Amino acid sequence: MEDELLTNLAAKTELVKFTELNSDWQHKITEYIIGDTHSIYGVFPDTVETLASVVEEANANKWQLLPCGNGSKLDWGGLTDNIQLVVSTQKCDRIIEHAVGDLTVTVEAGVSLADLQATLAATNQFLPIDPAYPQQATIGGIVATADTGSLRNRYGGIRDLVLGLSFVRADGKIAKAGGRVVKNVAGYDLMKLFTGSYGTLGIITQVTFRTYPLPQASQTILVTGEGEKIHKLIQSLRNSGLTPVAADVVSASAMKQLSIGQDIGLLVRFQTIPESITEQSTQLKSMMQPLGLEGIEYVDEDEEKLWEQLSETIRIPHFTTAIICKLGLLPTQAVSLLNQLNNDILGRIYIGSGLGELQFLNEDMEMVKKLRSHCETHQGFLTILTAPKSVKQKIEPWGYTGNTINLMKTIKQKFDPNQIFKPNSYINKI
Repeated sequence: MEDELLTNLAAKTELVKFTELNSDWQHKITEYIIGDTHSIYGVFPDTVETLASVVEEANANKWQLLPCGNGSKLDWGGLTDNIQLVVSTQKCDRIIEHAVGDLTVTVEAGVSLADLQATLAATNQFLPIDPAYPQQATIGGIVATADTGSLRNRYGGIRDLVLGLSFVRADGKIAKAGGRVVKNVAGYDLMKLFTGSYGTLGIITQVTFRTYPLPQASQTILVTGEGEKIHKLIQSLRNSGLTPVAADVVSASAMKQLSIGQDIGLLVRFQTIPESITEQSTQLKSMMQPLGLEGIEYVDEDEEKLWEQLSETIRIPHFTTAIICKLGLLPTQAVSLLNQLNNDILGRIYIGSGLGELQFLNEDMEMVKKLRSHCETHQGFLTILTAPKSVKQKIEPWGYTGNTINLMKTIKQKFDPNQIFKPNSYINKI
């Protein structure tokens, strides 16, 4: 980038050299980008209009951009190359409107989930999203990566919660899809398209969500036992009329890591009125009894700590060599897959959807390939989110071989003809 262009950019917004970014950002960018990183600059616009101006100038000069929020997922997904600017939305952090009676909230992309939840809690509401890095993750990053966890069992994924969004196009124009009204279906396809797009089609600037009332009470029952017994209990739970907000089957390796068991575990969480929790817990115990299974009940701070530790244990890398994967397969195959994991691989699967996560504590690329093959055999997938650059250079992170590749390339070309957003990291590389 020429000095004159840098001066012009610095006049618009905060501009930070790569070497002056915090060490975590430097590490993640180095592991995610192919080529020279020290010529990269971080850009931190404080308004959506400034952000749009930056993108417009980048498009005119064919600068290549890596969008992010607080940087917690900077290294997720496929590698990219020749990046000039890391564009953060973290300073675009206004809560624009909270329509309490309509159960909707509209926020800018840089709002952290933790701050939003605190604001919603003041009116006895919350957003049922539980992503990785819940304290750091921003709304834009959560939507761009479609990142939620156990709560999807009751509330669905990110796509089910987004009512509308705005984004900056590659030409610097601001576009909108959807609206604030829950029944509004305008722009539905566009919202689905940007949810999980990993910043390859544009930069999300504003999102409207549906919210929910905070539950009156909460309780989790932890069941541990032999894989076959847990599998039978899961079948009974799935066929019952019980309505847990979360139900995760957890590998024996993760249970040992958490010091809460030696066998495969099943965590079932109920959040509703106390009377319903009591009734549903009683029914679950009646399903456990014929199988010789017993459970431990968690409530209040112990329960919150249990779920937080579970997520951190599997979704946050323990070492720089760790490999974090997202997977999906037929829910009926969840226990079968987890039974294949050794003590160096931690995993959990959401029994309602068959989605889940794995953490390989070592660079076991052969096991990654084996488990990807297993998932694909059972109508699923395995995607590498976080891994050393050497791993992603040897194993294609997305692993997608479906029949919509040409359509995905066409969409990328239409939204980003100059390939300025994360080139070759997602659609282009397919």
